[in-house]
Amino acid sequence: MSAINKGIRKVEVSVKWDPSPAGEPPTDLDIVAATYLASDPYGDPAYVVHFDSRSPDGTIYLNRDSKDGKGFGWDEVMTLELNRLDSRYARVMVGVVIQQRPAKRTFVSVIKPALRIREDYTVLAEDDFGGVLGSTATTVAEFVRQDSGTWEFRPGILGFEDDPATFTATMGRPRQP
Repeated sequence: MSAINKGIRKVEVSVKWDPSPAGEPPTDLDIVAATYLASDPYGDPAYVVHFDSRSPDGTIYLNRDSKDGKGFGWDEVMTLELNRLDSRYARVMVGVVIQQRPAKRTFVSVIKPALRIREDYTVLAEDDFGGVLGSTATTVAEFVRQDSGTWEFRPGILGFEDDPATFTATMGRPRQP
């Protein structure tokens, strides 16, 4: 049966949250994705996709971006077309980072955050960030290319306490105990 397995092909990662109370600075969550080369799958990212960028080949892109959570439905949506990603890439890490301007925030101060990862209509993962309340950023998914060329989804919420730039540079490295 595994010979006909297509693996994960095209994924949508979505995040939503409620706006900050009146008079408080807006809360801004951002989805980020980092790609890693097969020659160095746990090293520095080959490139990072975030609110101001897209992948060079157009396979990873942000469909929706919110700076305040005032959207209808899902506030941030990123699409990853893994089936089109060049074979030199072996891993893609996806994370969510809280912008730290104008106020320092952790997930405990985000009102009703939610995460959904799906392929077509199949929900692969859902979360409310309850396991990373003291974090400023978190990884939410890892996609790994198998020897057959198909992609495997590995869920996992792992919190970080870094600024956005440091998080995107280190989110794919193995964690030290």
